Amino acid sequence: MSNESSLSLSELNDRIAILRDNLRQLVEQGAAASGEQSEERIAERISEQNDELDKLMKERDARMKKAAE
Repeated sequence: MSNESSLSLSELNDRIAILRDNLRQLVEQGAAASGEQSEERIAERISEQNDELDKLMKERDARMKKAAE
């Protein structure tokens, strides 16, 4: 997602939930994976998903803080 600011708060929350589920699934895949290349790909995807989740959560928190002011 390249532009979190164009999403509504509801859309941000939905995307955060999707990313959390993706991460859960990737962790499960990582636990079942065998082979260095598979583990590396899964670790890379987990890192990418975590980065995206962090961005979206920061955007959501900033909006909620602004709305509370």
